[in-house]
Amino acid sequence: MDIRVLRYFVVTAQEANMTRAAEKLNMSQPPLSNQIKALEEELGVELFIRGKRRLKITEEGQQLYRRAVQILELTDRTLEEFKDLRGEVHGSLCLATVEGRAPYVAARWIAGFHEEYPLVHFSLWNGSSDEAIDRVNRGLADCALIAAPYDMEHLNGMYICSEPWIAIIPKEHPLAQSEGREIPLSALAGEPLILPSRHSRVEAIQRWFGEIGEEPQSLCETASFLDAVALVEQAVGIAIFPQTTYTPNSLVETRVIMNPVKKIDYYLVRPREEHSARLTQLFLEYVEDFMEEDLLHSERFRVREEEYVLPEDAEIL
Repeated sequence: MDIRVLRYFVVTAQEANMTRAAEKLNMSQPPLSNQIKALEEELGVELFIRGKRRLKITEEGQQLYRRAVQILELTDRTLEEFKDLRGEVHGSLCLATVEGRAPYVAARWIAGFHEEYPLVHFSLWNGSSDEAIDRVNRGLADCALIAAPYDMEHLNGMYICSEPWIAIIPKEHPLAQSEGREIPLSALAGEPLILPSRHSRVEAIQRWFGEIGEEPQSLCETASFLDAVALVEQAVGIAIFPQTTYTPNSLVETRVIMNPVKKIDYYLVRPREEHSARLTQLFLEYVEDFMEEDLLHSERFRVREEEYVLPEDAEIL
């Protein structure tokens, strides 16, 4: 098994058609078909079920596909790292981020970094904090912008910013009719709630309600902020999530949760023991300078709305 054949297999799996895959790879169909058959013989498994027009990937094929994508990502990144050693800064930097406001913060970094290093290509991945951390640990991302907590023993973290926790409320719900930007936590007691699925988050929210002698009525848990908003749009319940997005939504209202107010901290993390590639190190140094000079709120970068100012006594949830 070699890298070239793995690329053939990945494209074939993505196209689910040998003819289209061959066209995409700029080769004729018979050699491609022979390479896939040889790979199946080498592994001793059937990777595809051949139909008249489409290929259906087998369970063994799906397992190989997941591994092959990871191997090819690491291979491409390694080649780019060695190119960096030979000349002007270029290559690909993979940044993993959590959903919500993190991409807006990362976009400002990328905008400024691109001005200094225009040949650098960015690969962005978005998901939950646990998934983003896992990609860093497996070498599939150079660094990740995540919500605390994280494994401080194995990861270095640079503090980025803090955000309040908010309630996302259906537009027609009585609580959405209240004036102002805030709502007491007690108002959410007894309401069907949509909570972040991260186990530490669920426990923290339970303790939060415990501080006022209540228990949250969890209806649904999800790692996706977008899924939570979609559920709120349909009046399934009220979501409790970190304040995240600038995007207006005519079907929901948001309120900062108070009494007691809680916050969430965001960190840019990377492996503690591993020596960072030159491109990654340059990016980390840029972000460090960016945060020290408070460029996040400078006129150079666009901000759609005024950000909520957390009270000094806000505690981490």
